[in-house]
Amino acid sequence: PKDLLGSPSADSIKIKKEVANTFVKRQKRSSLYEWYYEYYKSPMEQMHERCENYPPCDYLSDQIGFSMAYNRFFG
Repeated sequence: PKDLLGSPSADSIKIKKEVANTFVKRQKRSSLYEWYYEYYKSPMEQMHERCENYPPCDYLSDQIGFSMAYNRFFG
């Protein structure tokens, strides 16, 4: 069915589940270890991410090293 403007109505637009799944892929954890690591990162990993996500710290860590840069901004 078409609406007054000649475009298909929502009812006429159907996509098979298999076709839809090729467009939308969920990321799957390949192992329990990966799942665990993603949710329970080490304190050092969390510190690195915090510094990387803050541009001044990330920039300074390239100049003087991670630990000194981290301590300057978050220590």
